[in-house]
Amino acid sequence: MAAYRSAAGFQRVLHAVKHVCFSKQRCGVIICRYSTVYDPNEKTFDKILIANRGEIACRVIKTCKKMGIKTVAVHSDVDSSAVHVKMADEAVCVGPAPTSKSYLNMDAIMNAIKQTGAQAVHPGYGFLSENKEFAKRLAAEGVTFIGPDTHAIQAMGDKIESKLIAKAAKVNTIPGFDGVVKDAEEAVKIAGEIGYPVMIKASAGGGGKGMRIAWNNEETREGFRFSSQEAASSFGDDRLLIEKFIDNPRHIEIQVLADKHGNALWLNERECSIQRRNQKVVEEAPSTFLDPDTRRAMGEQAVSLAKAVKYSSAGTVEFLVDSKKNFFFLEMNTRLQVEHPITECITGLDLVQQMIRIAKGYQLQHKQSDIPINGWAVESRVYAEDPYKSFGLPSIGRLSQYQEPRDLPNVRVDSGIQEGSDISIYYDPMISKLVTYGNTREEALKKMEEALDNYVIRGVTHNIPLLREIIVHPRFVSGDISTKFLPEVYPDGFKGHMLTAGERRELLATAAALYVAAQLRSQKFLGDLRVSIVPAESRQWELCVELDKGVHMLGVSRSGNNYTVEIDGEKVEVSGEWNLASALLPITINGKHRTLQCLLRTAAGEITLQYVGTSFKLRVLSKLAASLSKHMPEKVPEDTSSILRSPMPGSVVAVSVKPGDNVAEGQEICVIEAMKMQNSMTAAKTAKVKSVHCKAGDTVGEGDLLVELE
Repeated sequence: MAAYRSAAGFQRVLHAVKHVCFSKQRCGVIICRYSTVYDPNEKTFDKILIANRGEIACRVIKTCKKMGIKTVAVHSDVDSSAVHVKMADEAVCVGPAPTSKSYLNMDAIMNAIKQTGAQAVHPGYGFLSENKEFAKRLAAEGVTFIGPDTHAIQAMGDKIESKLIAKAAKVNTIPGFDGVVKDAEEAVKIAGEIGYPVMIKASAGGGGKGMRIAWNNEETREGFRFSSQEAASSFGDDRLLIEKFIDNPRHIEIQVLADKHGNALWLNERECSIQRRNQKVVEEAPSTFLDPDTRRAMGEQAVSLAKAVKYSSAGTVEFLVDSKKNFFFLEMNTRLQVEHPITECITGLDLVQQMIRIAKGYQLQHKQSDIPINGWAVESRVYAEDPYKSFGLPSIGRLSQYQEPRDLPNVRVDSGIQEGSDISIYYDPMISKLVTYGNTREEALKKMEEALDNYVIRGVTHNIPLLREIIVHPRFVSGDISTKFLPEVYPDGFKGHMLTAGERRELLATAAALYVAAQLRSQKFLGDLRVSIVPAESRQWELCVELDKGVHMLGVSRSGNNYTVEIDGEKVEVSGEWNLASALLPITINGKHRTLQCLLRTAAGEITLQYVGTSFKLRVLSKLAASLSKHMPEKVPEDTSSILRSPMPGSVVAVSVKPGDNVAEGQEICVIEAMKMQNSMTAAKTAKVKSVHCKAGDTVGEGDLLVELE
């Protein structure tokens, strides 16, 4: 029996002001430049159930409230206190944590619909959003699916069928095999006929899952195995197709909007080329690469495809674009995209409202000539991931401290979490979508820098260091990007920000000033000095600061809140309020404003500062303490070549070795699945297996010991 809760008393006043930023405390959202113009005479639905969770559920609820529509949230038992549950007017528990038993549990969701009397369902993205069987069941019960009809979902959800339809609609397509690949050997044969490199991907897939690039026969066999397993796990459909891989392309998509009366629009493009493991990291609208003619051609082909399948809702047609601006159809997503906010920023349209209107049968309110490109918008996907491991392996934990940069102008944060929320192994590790807007691209990027520096996330590892580096990298700033951006810019993996000599001095000076400020505070009791000593203003300090195995001798003097730090004969002026209890540390260094975060400060002088996005560990000691510290024994580091630890939380899919086996360097030892992505764990050296500490089906945490080698 599904658990049921009524939250009719939980009401919030929501203001919809055209082209004005405003804050949403509950969902952690500041809306940038889009308008929900509610017409009380235009009746839609009395109650909508949102068959999703997290930030997208919050996003849909916000628009529903502005339109005067009551909302129903569904949730798993571990999500019972989630933000989207608190925002909705009613909430129904649809099962335990695993998605197959809750958010993909059609029977439980159908029962929730009957129980609450919801007239329509918004599926968000992921889960059941592109499931034709779910749409059919809703139609059979007389419940409106806020999305396209089942024919369009089926036609565009199957990559093989969608490619054939696209060809017929005169949409540019990628050369490849249009049938279903039966097994690994047939995959090798087809790949040889097409010519390497090839892309192996799930026919029913999306979101980068069930997708592999192969450059030779062995990689094709391995790619077929992993892609089919991921496809079965994520979509319940292990069919695969193979097509030519376009090397070094851009990934640019067109947002379309179509009604049930044959009208269709294209709402400009989104540049989505910054990716890792075929999943988007940073998006922007418009693209720096497209000229008006190419934009129009792509938009017209996207609309042609939408009309060919009688599409009616918001949808996205994705293209690969080569260096000569030739573009090829990739797939059509028959749902609201994760990155839809940047389109809302530059067009002023509320896409969720448009979807609801279309589902009720209303015609589009706009013509193609009405669709503008106003300014520039950038979106960073903030994930609970470790960016130093393959550009982002999942992290789990509880948000012990969480503060979004809501007070900054032209910043929008779409999230579905709050301080105290858990990031669990069961769901996507996205924390939020951070969106900034500007009249120009330069303005939007500068605002993104500021927003990332002011974003406080504690308790989980996050990818802000990577996001911060991407948006200031000269290649990205110049618009010289492709889907290979990350591996090309960071061929040895992401290592964090590399400090210049000037930045190193800034960081050392800040750590020294922070240390002195903390020392002075510890000498005070209720605002007075504990002991009568020489006034602190006239004192000077000689400190030793350690950073990246380098040792620096610093001289520090203070006057009020201003510190003068001498480093290697150069003086650095640092000033600020020095509120040591605040998560943010806004300071001025040599006249330049910076926002740092103090992540750790111990009595032993250890200080961890987040500076330009990256965390740096320092140790600040007095001159005497530094002279004595060299007598302390050093900890011997662990020999990582002889052990294999899990780099992420997940479940063990397979173990390929047993004690006594001989393994070669690079040989697969086991497979870990995290967030429905499978990762092959390999041996770091040629050796004999000493012991195995896991088996298929085990749940492991980050750092858990898997296998020991002799």
